[in-house]
Amino acid sequence: MRASRFFISTLKEAPSDAEIVSHQLMMRAGMIKRLGSGIYTYMPMGLRVIRKVEAIVRDEMNKASGIELLMPLVQPAELWQETGRWDKMGAELMRVKDRHGREYAIQPTSEEVITDVVRTEIKSYRQLPLNFYHIQTKFRDERRPRFGLMRGREFTMKDAYSFDRDVAGLQKSYQVMFDVYVKIFTRFGLKFRAVAADNGAIGGSGSHEFHVIASTGEDALVYCPTSDYAANMEAAEALPVCAERAAPGAALTKTATPGTVKCETVAALLGLPLERTVKTIALTVETETDGKIAKQYWMLLLRGDHELNEVKVGKIAGLAGHRFSTEAELLEVYGCVPGYLGPIGTRAAVTVVADRTVANMSDFVCGANEADFHYTGANWGRDMAEPTLLADLRNVVEGDASPDGKGVLAIERGIEVGHVFQLGTSYSESMKATFLDENGKPAPLQMGCYGIGVTRILGAAIEQNFDAKGIVWPTSIAPFELVLCPMSYDRSELVKEETDKLYAAMQAAGIDVIIDDRGLRPGAMFADWELIGVPHRIVIGERGLKEGNLEYQGRRDAEASAVPLAEMVAFIQGKMAL
Repeated sequence: MRASRFFISTLKEAPSDAEIVSHQLMMRAGMIKRLGSGIYTYMPMGLRVIRKVEAIVRDEMNKASGIELLMPLVQPAELWQETGRWDKMGAELMRVKDRHGREYAIQPTSEEVITDVVRTEIKSYRQLPLNFYHIQTKFRDERRPRFGLMRGREFTMKDAYSFDRDVAGLQKSYQVMFDVYVKIFTRFGLKFRAVAADNGAIGGSGSHEFHVIASTGEDALVYCPTSDYAANMEAAEALPVCAERAAPGAALTKTATPGTVKCETVAALLGLPLERTVKTIALTVETETDGKIAKQYWMLLLRGDHELNEVKVGKIAGLAGHRFSTEAELLEVYGCVPGYLGPIGTRAAVTVVADRTVANMSDFVCGANEADFHYTGANWGRDMAEPTLLADLRNVVEGDASPDGKGVLAIERGIEVGHVFQLGTSYSESMKATFLDENGKPAPLQMGCYGIGVTRILGAAIEQNFDAKGIVWPTSIAPFELVLCPMSYDRSELVKEETDKLYAAMQAAGIDVIIDDRGLRPGAMFADWELIGVPHRIVIGERGLKEGNLEYQGRRDAEASAVPLAEMVAFIQGKMAL
């Protein structure tokens, strides 16, 4: 490829709406162009990266016996209605009608379609296991698209779906795909971590997320440096800080705390550590029976310095549809305004759920169910009934004990770029996708689901690999592996001749190379390629050629180094192998 025949459109400044580094650099490097909110044209330079990502994904999927097909972007509403997701997906599901008034979804994912394919094609256990995949455009009507390709509305994903006869087969397929993902992200040249995760709206049982490690990542990843334990914040188990509850050592005292509705201000007023306080979160669950609405009230208790994990709360029996109680409900049920609720004297109709750490606390501070007052020296059993339920309600923090007992937890930031799920029979049962087993009896197919955000990889890779000059692509997914920068290509026959020879030799060696023959000054030429992030650069000049040398500089190198012309191909091949 010659730069004069390619389309290069770099910018000195990023558009004002580009908020994060990857968005700014992709716009400046001419890789994407905004068409509408959360919708981008992939320009030639960016598309080359996408195609390389797809090639790695496709290669590893095919090696693992994945079978590629292509499912439609537009899908009939009837399929989504079979699983109940037509209503459950809410506003993120883009709905359209054709000229006949029939409803369709612009698909954000393809579980329904692949299940429909399989239920009409798979008849016997002899046809299993199977793993279908496709690489396709997706659309999710994000409420607030932002961060370029990181949270756009239109994007490209690789979806794969495995089908097995039993749980053991599903688990085997799941492990195969987990291992494939490790290979894929390793080949991308990115630092990543796989963590246990919550399945969320997609359903099913076990799942793992794959995250590219980046300080700018939206997700908190919890791991133990001395063991294999890793989970995202939503799924990370929080053990009690104290293994046992100490005996009461202080008298229960009702203390005036005027105008202090937060644990931080209560602790400061009383001169106590925040860790001695307990905060109360009031929830309401509404259920409808025969047209009548019934309300159930819940009181959740957390240590003052801990944060509530709403995903964990939603998994507690009876709390799936919870909401925060209104101020009117607090006055009716507790006779108190927000900020002063506590478990002492709580009505029997309220279900009290204590976090594991709170359940082991003694002599703690809590609300007195009266405005401007808190209790100090509160203790379970002596001053109030034991909590109705004990549960893991909180986010873990650095230094917590690892659930596997092999050390303490650390936290780092990551960007989710892949997710693998054990769906089980949640879709096959609702869509009646069955097969005949060895005894001729119908059984539901066991499904797995495996996704990679192809276009999101670009943003995540840049968030992990950039400097003040621009992008620093890993070689495997760079738009070009090598750029040749000839000095006076249009004026020096020697430079032109040797550059063309080197270009041909690099191509013959299988290296993805581009010549910058645009006739730019060296500073402007180098700045473009440093911004674009090509990992290897060779400068060809008359002085060096007369000495038999060329100048090589890796994108991360502080300085250039001289390499003999005759050795340059082998030298670059060695660099590519690192």
